[in-house]
Amino acid sequence: MDAVAPAAGRRLNRGMPLLRHPDLPRFVAFGEALTDLIRVAPDQWLSRCGGAPWNVARAMSSLGELAAFAGGLSADVFGQAQWRESADANLDLRFLQQNAHGPLLAVVHETQPPQYFFIGENSADLHFRPEALPAGWMGALRWAFFGSISLVRPPLAERLLALAERLKAQGKLIAYDPNYRLLMDAGYDETLERMCRLADVIKVSDEDLCGLFRVPDPRVGLAQISAWNPRALLLLTQGDRGARLFHPQGELHGRPPPVVVVDSVGAGDAAVAGLLHALMQGERAPEQWLRWALAAGSAACEQPGAQAPRADRVRALLDGVQILPAP
Repeated sequence: MDAVAPAAGRRLNRGMPLLRHPDLPRFVAFGEALTDLIRVAPDQWLSRCGGAPWNVARAMSSLGELAAFAGGLSADVFGQAQWRESADANLDLRFLQQNAHGPLLAVVHETQPPQYFFIGENSADLHFRPEALPAGWMGALRWAFFGSISLVRPPLAERLLALAERLKAQGKLIAYDPNYRLLMDAGYDETLERMCRLADVIKVSDEDLCGLFRVPDPRVGLAQISAWNPRALLLLTQGDRGARLFHPQGELHGRPPPVVVVDSVGAGDAAVAGLLHALMQGERAPEQWLRWALAAGSAACEQPGAQAPRADRVRALLDGVQILPAP
């Protein structure tokens, strides 16, 4: 058995509280947590916990939602750091599955422009087992998030795709951010289409669209996603140019509030979390959905690394978001 039993989990994390939420989470992000190894000098490296699904879960928790990240972690120093930071983010730790396999690493050997590769053959994330999640979790769930390289790497990809389809059949809401990486070649096309067709919210960037569809013009990919699923909310992030929100009744364009950008890493993860938080809180106006997305993404840019935006700071930035007619 790959997953560590509860007693072993406490032993691996001795000295850290095992948070037991009284209620099961309404939001769960599925996929990978990884460690970014960033080269900061010829002989110096910086390690940071990361992974888009894990970032989204932390952002949702910071915004006040009962949230969990569901994935496999290694039991070594890298996995222990992810466990500690998950606890610090008040995520429901019952959804973490530590096992004896190695860590998933993203080696960023150049930052301008980013150049990277992954190390993680048979790593801990690939041994995540949905059947080992807490009893009753599906009943409490409202939204599930999927995306990033977890949907590329077998056998995890097949398990998560089947889980997404099962949740959709049970009436759960699905959010999807493909979060393009170099692993996503033509072999990913079928998964991309299947996930776009079942998702209720899709988040992409201009760079994602060009990479996923292997075209120079992002409008080609945008048109294809809209044809696959015209009913979905589609959030297109465009860096300092803001974002566009396509919804069944129309289209909105928003400009971010003025902030001092320290680090844009994780801004897209925070933006989709802001949008989902607005939906989960019952906001009915598309303008407010876009405001929350841009405010959350901007708040994340004010901090170094992919840190979760603070809820109070996001609220303070809402009025600074400009909502404009569709260009």
